[in-house]
Amino acid sequence: MSKESVQNNILTFADKSGAFKRQVSSFRDFVSREANAKFKPEAGRYHLYVSLACPWAHRTLITRALKGLTSIIGLSIVHWHMDDKGWRFINEEEQKAKTNSSDVSNGTADHLYNFLRIRELYFKADPEYSGRFTVPVLWDKKLETIVSNESSEIIRMLNTEFNDLISSDFAEIDLYPADLQASIDEINSWIYDNINNGVYKSGFSTKQEIYEEEVQNVFKHLDKVEELLAANHKSSNQHNFLLGNQLTEADIRLFTTIIRFDPVYHQHFKCNIKMIRHDYPYIHNWVRLLYWKIPGFNETTDFEHIKKHYTKSHIKINPNQITALGPVPHILPL
Repeated sequence: MSKESVQNNILTFADKSGAFKRQVSSFRDFVSREANAKFKPEAGRYHLYVSLACPWAHRTLITRALKGLTSIIGLSIVHWHMDDKGWRFINEEEQKAKTNSSDVSNGTADHLYNFLRIRELYFKADPEYSGRFTVPVLWDKKLETIVSNESSEIIRMLNTEFNDLISSDFAEIDLYPADLQASIDEINSWIYDNINNGVYKSGFSTKQEIYEEEVQNVFKHLDKVEELLAANHKSSNQHNFLLGNQLTEADIRLFTTIIRFDPVYHQHFKCNIKMIRHDYPYIHNWVRLLYWKIPGFNETTDFEHIKKHYTKSHIKINPNQITALGPVPHILPL
């Protein structure tokens, strides 16, 4: 596939059947503490490229914060708008308009190479690359290449492989503990396919019958999450998470979809059979607990990026690029 055809296909989401098919991640290396590892954990060696709008990138931002890695792994944030050439960084005019150095209202510049687009990073890593230019990207500054663009694997690296470089308080946090790994893998599998990806399969469907099947499946599995959280709560008032009283990566992976559900997926992806805030009391309590009470969730959630990205980037779904004002507020207080 040529670079030009990659550009032209960047916003083509459904196949000829009318169903959405997600691309498999291309870069699947791993930062490891093993003696012979190609990518060893080192402070300042790695850089994370994300979108604040993207739920997959959001997973890595939350994990980076929870594990105390913000001073060890650098960060660049793409603009919320994605066009037919993919994600871009803020331009010179937007850079000058920033109110202060911490202003990320439109993202940041590329802090490493001053690239204008994320696609340039992919071609630096592989001049023959022919896939989509997705985020997150974990970049190795020493070897100047992409370690991984698979969010589920990046969060596993962040969870364990940098523990020797951080304080014991952060190192002791384990989001994928050995005794819960089988349960985490099981819950991740059906949440990913039916909820995380399910909202996309609903929203990007181009045929009525496919949309109806997918959207009903989303709510079938939201009902399943509600039942799970209700059972946890009834067994003990302290069991506030998907797997009892311990926060795990399963909570992080579901949170990034649920926090976007009422503000975006309900309207933009036509997932409007129910709303989290009105129809799922246990999920609603769970998402508000994470957002308001656990550091790492609130500060990595940017509703302006989220709403503008979906409504102004998906032209086939929303050709006039109107961003709905509601719901108000984006998330309710506890």
